Amino acid sequence: MKRYQLPTARTLLTLALVGMAWGITPALAQQRDAEQPIEVEADQLDLDDVAGTAVYTGEVDIRQGTMRITGDRVEIRRNAAGELSRATAHGERAYIEQQPDPEQPVVRGWGRTIIYHVAERRVELIDRAELHQGGDTFDGGYLEYFLDRRVVQARAESEGVEGRQRIRMTLQPER
Repeated sequence: MKRYQLPTARTLLTLALVGMAWGITPALAQQRDAEQPIEVEADQLDLDDVAGTAVYTGEVDIRQGTMRITGDRVEIRRNAAGELSRATAHGERAYIEQQPDPEQPVVRGWGRTIIYHVAERRVELIDRAELHQGGDTFDGGYLEYFLDRRVVQARAESEGVEGRQRIRMTLQPER
């Protein structure tokens, strides 16, 4: 496993990922996003209010402010207090994006599975994982982001995924 400590200059990437929290403070764009209505389009919804789950299937497109997540299937889980605890998107190319600040480029992430763990403030991109912001990119079989620590972990292989997907990273020079 390779670990990368993002340089302070790369906080743009971290700020973008912080916005994925959907309703957890401190990023400005995230606060604006959390105040926006959540819009969902899908072919089917299976809602279990007692279990705290909502499963959307069929070309799912969820938007809230600058936040967007898409997939063939998206499951939202809530804790006992009714707060979002985990969002999981599946698909050939599940997708997540957010613009952390109007002055910064949109952050885009892909994978066959995307999991956001709210309490841990951690995002997983699994199988054919990619993350792009401006000209900076991370690619691999498995990418994991620890938002508060600004740590990226990348692996060529992911559990349950066939074949190696070598890790690649491209960082553009500071301007």
